[in-house]
Amino acid sequence: MRAGAKRLLCQIQMACWAVCLIMIQRNVFIAGGTGYIGSRLIVELLKRGHRVRALARNSSARKLPQGCEVVAGDPLDSRSFAHQIRPSDTFVELVGVPKPSPAKAAQFRAIDLQAIRAAVPAAVEAGIEHFVYVSVAHPAPLMKAYIEVRAEGEELIKKSGLRASILRPWYVLGPGHLWPYALKPAYAIFERIPSTRDSALRLGLVKLDQMIKALVSSIETPAENLRILEVPEIRKA
Repeated sequence: MRAGAKRLLCQIQMACWAVCLIMIQRNVFIAGGTGYIGSRLIVELLKRGHRVRALARNSSARKLPQGCEVVAGDPLDSRSFAHQIRPSDTFVELVGVPKPSPAKAAQFRAIDLQAIRAAVPAAVEAGIEHFVYVSVAHPAPLMKAYIEVRAEGEELIKKSGLRASILRPWYVLGPGHLWPYALKPAYAIFERIPSTRDSALRLGLVKLDQMIKALVSSIETPAENLRILEVPEIRKA
């Protein structure tokens, strides 16, 4: 093949690759962007060329990573942000009480539940193409109130008819969330015992980078209908 033909072929290939990149770029609306997972997800999405718009109260907008657009509003009140969701095509719901514990049952209903109750109808009204929700692994022996709230959130999504990806981690290991590392030897044992293997995998530990990668993958490859990612799927993302 002559040099000129080779250059032309290379240019065509590069043009096709550029078109592919443009096709997968998302316009992402994030509620909960100042949190443990949300702030890191925003940074990763921006690195990958996506447009990111994050919902935040005026008092916390400064905590958002540079490069994302701030949408002023209250994540617990859809009237404050529903009209600002477009032109986003993807809605990521990450609002929740930090460092959940059994002692925070009332906060789960006041914050986590109210946030998803506000987000789902607002996403439907805005014509969102894909909804991404971080739930929790269930059933489980602990955190009954937290699981009930997240399960109710999942049900709202299912009834809405939205195309959605629901991620169900149990505990996400990362900065300030390291104590469960002490349990890893026990997990390794339970995952090898047939009678406890399924539960140990479903309630397994997920690293923060695995969680971010699973969220990015969910955003870049929208679900056709409803997709649920349990711990094993999150780890493989």
